[in-house]
Amino acid sequence: MMSDQSTLTKPPVTVETPDSALHTTGLDHVSIIGSNVEDTIAFYRDVLGMSLVLRQPNLDAPNITHLFFDTGDGRMLTFFVEDGRETNAGRLRTPIGGVHHVAFRYEPERLEETRAGLEEHGHHYNEFDRGIFHSLYTTDHNGLVIELATDKFEIPDDRRGEVLALAQEKRLQDGAEYAKAEHLEAALDELDIPVERKTLPDAQSGAGGFD
Repeated sequence: MMSDQSTLTKPPVTVETPDSALHTTGLDHVSIIGSNVEDTIAFYRDVLGMSLVLRQPNLDAPNITHLFFDTGDGRMLTFFVEDGRETNAGRLRTPIGGVHHVAFRYEPERLEETRAGLEEHGHHYNEFDRGIFHSLYTTDHNGLVIELATDKFEIPDDRRGEVLALAQEKRLQDGAEYAKAEHLEAALDELDIPVERKTLPDAQSGAGGFD
């Protein structure tokens, strides 16, 4: 056991590259155990609008089908599915090590269209102001929580970590419970990144309300 307990409770929050055994270069894909082909495609392609770009046997279990969906930026969300597996629409209870939710980005100008699309397909949602972004929460056909999020400000992908780490610093200086739009705006300004606020409606704000 480590003698310095502060290292367990107060790890540094920084964009600096850690001294670790290896360094990843990005997220390639996330794989989820799904139900069947039809219901998985009906939600991720026909509701969320992800292209199905690859379908093949699971190389570790050829009787299972492996579906690859492009989430919109070339990064993949994949599912292991099988004929005869029933879809489970009930809310998932997440064990330790399980996935609490999966978040995808959407363009803020398509918020009304996104709401309408979910409603059209019978998917209820909750809408929240999450401080530095605006989110809709729904569930897929198997009860997995899906977050559809958009940043309140334009953030270059290659500087996202840098911006969020500085917003964290601003939050702590402010004594705020969570990062807010003003912390993000101050971070962008300090980093000489153009401050371009997106037009988003008011929504229930703060922490809590969806777990």
